[in-house]
Amino acid sequence: MEHSSPSTSSPQSTPGIESIYEDKLPSYFANTRYDIVGLLKTGPRSAVLELGCGAGGSGRAVLAAGKAGRYVGIELSMSAAAIAAQALSEVLVGNVEALDLGKFAGQFDALIVSEVLEHLTDPWTTLEKLVRCLRAGGEVYASSPNIGHWHVIRNLALGRFDYTETGVMDRTHLRWFTPATYSAMFEGAGVEVTSVGPVTPLRLKARLINAASGGRLWRLFTTQIMICGRKRA
Repeated sequence: MEHSSPSTSSPQSTPGIESIYEDKLPSYFANTRYDIVGLLKTGPRSAVLELGCGAGGSGRAVLAAGKAGRYVGIELSMSAAAIAAQALSEVLVGNVEALDLGKFAGQFDALIVSEVLEHLTDPWTTLEKLVRCLRAGGEVYASSPNIGHWHVIRNLALGRFDYTETGVMDRTHLRWFTPATYSAMFEGAGVEVTSVGPVTPLRLKARLINAASGGRLWRLFTTQIMICGRKRA
């Protein structure tokens, strides 16, 4: 697939939804998932779809690494999308839950969903819609905060459920997942999950405790869940 000129399309205006992100710092939209770039098995003629592409950091890295010739992003923030459109093949601006992605059915070799599904009212239906955009066997990489982290459990035991500006308890989160429920959501959407674990390696103390438990307690020390998989044929 040839890399086309970057463009931005805005099928619908979503000022009400976008407004809750207006006070987020630019760095909030600037994250580059180099870990996912390294995991991708795609090549220069592949097509990659990313939900929540932000300012296009991951897309730029994927294209620079020669792991895609076409990179389409979906982004709610108009300002971030404008930056992403300078490098990506196409950027759709709007609330993915309301967007019609039918034209993309079966077109992509990989799907990236980094820290987005927890912001949606119905991530289950949206994920099914995104998976339909993949070819059979298409790669899937996704991550989300882990509500089962021991910090959260401790606070709940103390009667606390306090929102924050970033992290697991980000005030813009609408849904929360444990590794098991996150994995189940992808399986239910037609994805064969090949691995589920932490985004970043556990620290030494956590590794020791997890090892002593026979590998059963890693979920308590995982801040962000990472899912790898592929669309079932």
